[in-house]
Amino acid sequence: MTKKRIANRSKKRGTAIATKKKSAPPKATRPKRATHSKRAPRPKRAARPKKSPILGLVQKSLDDDKAQNIVVIDLVGKSSLTDFMVIATGTSTRHVAAMAEHLRERIKAKGFATPPVEGLSQSDWVLIDAGDVVVHLFRAEVRRFYNLEKMWSGPFPESGEERIAL
Repeated sequence: MTKKRIANRSKKRGTAIATKKKSAPPKATRPKRATHSKRAPRPKRAARPKKSPILGLVQKSLDDDKAQNIVVIDLVGKSSLTDFMVIATGTSTRHVAAMAEHLRERIKAKGFATPPVEGLSQSDWVLIDAGDVVVHLFRAEVRRFYNLEKMWSGPFPESGEERIAL
């Protein structure tokens, strides 16, 4: 008789017959590592917007006007004032004033709002606020004195870590 028939007969009689079951071999398990400390979760990166169209215009204009030492500082997620800060140097007050005027005209010609310009009368330090981009044009001595790159390129405190210096 087959095992199946024997099992059916034993059910009818009320007696159980032990049958051997084939069991799967035990799975190999990896030993658990000892965790000494929990890792801190990685900070979430701020979503990077596409490069601002006005930033490319500013860079091209300054390059065409032979600005020296052009630096772009990305402030996305660091400051609510602007997304990018551009710092450049002119050789003289006349050169700084000419770069500022040309940049203002080119921004207006491309259909953007005419940006306000500060400091054009002395032309030692000219600030142009183009919305997403703030442009600082300096003479070399004035740029070394204020050193804006050092101030804005450093680490920024997290939102809850801000401290007020007394």
